[in-house]
Amino acid sequence: MIAELVSSALGLALYLNTLSADFCYDDSRAIKTNQDLLPETPWTHIFYNDFWGTLLTHSGSHKSYRPLCTLSFRLNHAIGGLNPWSYHLVNVLLHAAVTGLFTSFSKILLGDGYWTFMAGLMFASHPIHTEAVAGIVGRADVGASLFFLLSLLCYMKHCSTRGASARTWGWFLGTGLCAGCSMLWKEQGVTVLAVSAIYDVFVFHRLKMKQILPTIYKRKNLSLFLSISLLTFWGTSLLGARLYWMGNKPPSFSNSDNPAADSDSLLARTLTFFYLPTKNLWLLLCPDTLSFDWSMDAVPLLKTICDWRNLHTVAFYTGLLLLAYYGLKSPSVERECNEKFVTNGKQNANGHSCHSEVEYRNSEIKPSIPSKLENGFKNNVSQRTRLPSTENIVVLSLSLLIIPFVPATNLFFYVGFVIAERVLYIPSMGFCLLITVGARALYVKVQKRFLKSLIFYATATLIVFYGLKTAIRNGDWQNEEMLYRSGIKVNPAKAWGNLGNVLKSQSKISEAESAYRNALYYRSNMADMLYNLGLLLQENSRFAEALHYYKLAIGSRPTLASAYLNTGIILMNQGKTEEARRTFLKCSEIPDENLKDPHAHKSSVTSCLYNLGKLYHEQGHYEVRPKPLPYSSPLF
Repeated sequence: MIAELVSSALGLALYLNTLSADFCYDDSRAIKTNQDLLPETPWTHIFYNDFWGTLLTHSGSHKSYRPLCTLSFRLNHAIGGLNPWSYHLVNVLLHAAVTGLFTSFSKILLGDGYWTFMAGLMFASHPIHTEAVAGIVGRADVGASLFFLLSLLCYMKHCSTRGASARTWGWFLGTGLCAGCSMLWKEQGVTVLAVSAIYDVFVFHRLKMKQILPTIYKRKNLSLFLSISLLTFWGTSLLGARLYWMGNKPPSFSNSDNPAADSDSLLARTLTFFYLPTKNLWLLLCPDTLSFDWSMDAVPLLKTICDWRNLHTVAFYTGLLLLAYYGLKSPSVERECNEKFVTNGKQNANGHSCHSEVEYRNSEIKPSIPSKLENGFKNNVSQRTRLPSTENIVVLSLSLLIIPFVPATNLFFYVGFVIAERVLYIPSMGFCLLITVGARALYVKVQKRFLKSLIFYATATLIVFYGLKTAIRNGDWQNEEMLYRSGIKVNPAKAWGNLGNVLKSQSKISEAESAYRNALYYRSNMADMLYNLGLLLQENSRFAEALHYYKLAIGSRPTLASAYLNTGIILMNQGKTEEARRTFLKCSEIPDENLKDPHAHKSSVTSCLYNLGKLYHEQGHYEVRPKPLPYSSPLF
């Protein structure tokens, strides 16, 4: 219990400096402008809208269905309004709870020793978590992780009591309910069912690949087969229900969100999508450069075989296959003894002993039942603790690292980002376990005390550096200006553009204009930036320049209703009533299909219709019924 408390305390302490932070980036749309959080909006709307408050079946919906997370935002809003302090507090407390649960989970695998302590501290301090914890919208990932671990721990209890207690199906019911809750916090939470199956087959029953089919064919373990079948059924049901609820259609994203998905080159798409997991792993291993946004050209496409980054891809998948082979091959007796953990007949560092060759062979297709000390159940096979072998933990670590990340790989459907650090919150559990068990294996393998101390202190030093980086990175999330300035190195177009909005709100007009122009220097066709620059120029009475940028914005995105609205207003004020009329009419015809923010679009269209009516009123045309213009009609 001490390891869990200390790890949770570290996770809490490292993020205390986020409590004074403001709303940043996506927080505005998810919280400040989300109608689902308002008390006058029926709370049931949350179950029909996506994470951003758009009807889930709308063609422009993001399809991110996370009603439990939105409900938590609504509770925050009901208690503290739009005071960001309470929102950040909930995030930090959730992270501390997840850290404690992860440490408990690690203890089942590693024993009650200092390696469990190391795994918990590494997870508590890892800098990749800053976006999920310091950014309020990251609560979806943290909340999903909480129920992910609860579901996995319930299934481990189910495995321990299967065939020995009637409560075993109560634990299985808890597994299913927590998995469903995890999915309702964020989509990837449903992957816990697959991880649970991996645990049952490869860790609890210690089966190897070549033993799976014979076990199923000869019906050697019907309880295992039943549990896996129920996991599969429940996972399929959850996915089917979610697909039906979101209208049986995948979301659509702009080419800037995921440029590789929009590429015409099959080679570029393939090479880039294979490379991106490599980049994500590097962020886990060395989180030196972090960013609030990795879209657009933050990761340039790999267009040719000759791109040197392909070497990283080859090295990554080679290492992955070697680790998988190591974990799934039949272990020797020495490895079953956890790489000679027993020396001179003494107990190993994690408190478990080596089994004889006969005992290992007899238990090869039987479950390894944890001791009373570890799981609260008496070991009916042996009074000695039977912790998983190093190979078993490697397999489970890889499943935790890979399976929750699969939805973000573009393998089954395209996603709306290139890299998203918050998506790595759950996979980081597998990473922390993998690093810890690797350090433990090296510690046991070396003979010299100096080398053992070196490995131990190197791991501890890594945790210290992770903690320092986390504390520093949290400072970037204090406000939007600091956050956007920190992202210029990775994504200059998006960072400069958003920074321009912040500077404009601070009445730093010349700096804001410079920021917008910097953004357009890196990416000249960004409709939002063209519009924002036009708006700034219009507010400073530079109407000719404003019209130029509005025209460019419309050319880049013909559905940008706000650009039509402001264009029409300028033309009307300049006495160009016919051009203004045509502009307002054009705006009124734009449908809201496939638009990310249909509420803002409808507001702009309504304003266009109001100004059109005002124009007709000034001209004395009180009963005019204008005919809609054909879509191909020129605007100017």
